[in-house]
Parts: sequence; structure tokens; C-alpha cells
Amino acid sequence: MKKTIFTAFAVIAMVTANAQQIVDARTMTDSDTDTRSKFILGAKLGINYSNVYDSEGQDFVADPKLGLVAGGFVTIPLGKLFAIQPEVLYSQKGFKGEGTLLGSPYSFKRTTDYLDVPLFLAFRPVEYLSIVAGPQFSYLMKEKNEFTSATFNQSQEDAFNNDNIRKNTMAFIGGVDINLDKIVIGARAGWDLKENKGDGTSDTPRYKNYWYQLTLGYKF
Repeated sequence: MKKTIFTAFAVIAMVTANAQQIVDARTMTDSDTDTRSKFILGAKLGINYSNVYDSEGQDFVADPKLGLVAGGFVTIPLGKLFAIQPEVLYSQKGFKGEGTLLGSPYSFKRTTDYLDVPLFLAFRPVEYLSIVAGPQFSYLMKEKNEFTSATFNQSQEDAFNNDNIRKNTMAFIGGVDINLDKIVIGARAGWDLKENKGDGTSDTPRYKNYWYQLTLGYKF
């Protein structure tokens, strides 16, 4: 009887010790991989799928185009669940279209280069997922227009000395980040809150940008 009781206690002690080792290992692993409480600096690279819309011009039709986006981000934790995440991005937007002029087909493409500075509030319910949303300040640095027809091609690049073009705009952005250790896969959707018509003395250009963004980031 005593031998049986001793054996039972020995088995319980061994199981308890093994269980404690497993818990300790999982705790260490979770602590190593869960970076929600850490200050993070990173870089990202990806693409924009952008277009424009004109709420006043019902006949205005444009096709989306692809553009480059690249920059960096900082994650400032506010505990585990929330964080502030500012970013600084070089971002290409624009649109393209085609039509017929004097019986001849043509194509048109506009590429706008922006310096985008979004300021996100991030909600992080689990370590691998961040839901982000917030305002974005955008500064228009350059615009390139390409016009191609059967008779001639024209390319014009402007640095925007024209004061009637609104170079400073505000937008709203929302999206998610998937955090895989040091790799971050980001998806965003954004749209301008103001039309791009400068001081308001002209009716054109009055379009607003909207875009979808996909990026691959790295945490340093």
C-alpha cells in the first residue's frame, strides 16, 4: 500500500514538473514573439492601385493605375491593445483613360507623386493582427501627364508652381497589418477629403484621389 502511494506521488510530481516546463517554455515563446508592448521601427515597400472621382461631373470617367509606395513607420505602444503608428511614405497615385479625338483614338495617363504622412491609431486584439485607421496629410510634389495618339505623343512633367493647384490635402485611411515575426503585410484603403482645386477660383481640377494599397514591411 505504501509502495503504491509513493509511486502515485512520484508520478504526480513528474507530471507536474513536465507541465510546468511546458508552461514556462510557452511563456518564453509568447514573450519573444509578442512585440505589442515594444517600440518598433520599420520600412515598407509596395504598390498603390489608384483612381480619381468627381462628385459633380457625372460624365467624368477614369481608369485606375498602379503606382509605387515606399517609406517607413514607427509603432509607439499604448499598452498591448493600442498603439500610435505614424508613417512617412513616397506615394504614386493618379489615373488613366482613353477616348477619341477628331476621329482618332488617344490614351491619357496622369501620375501624381505625393509625400504622404498618415497618423494611425492601431487596435491589436492579438499579436499577429493590427487594425489601423486615421487621418493622412498629403503634399503633392510632382505631376506627370502623358498623352498618346495616332498622330503625336506628348509628355509633360510639372513641379507645380501653379498656386491654383491644391498641393496640401487631407485624407482618411483604414486597413490592417498582418504581423509575422519581423515581416508585416499591410493592406490599406484611402480617399481624399478635399478636392484638388487649389484656392477655389477655378472649377478644375476638382477631383479627389482614392486608392488601395498593399505593402510588405520589415521590423528592425
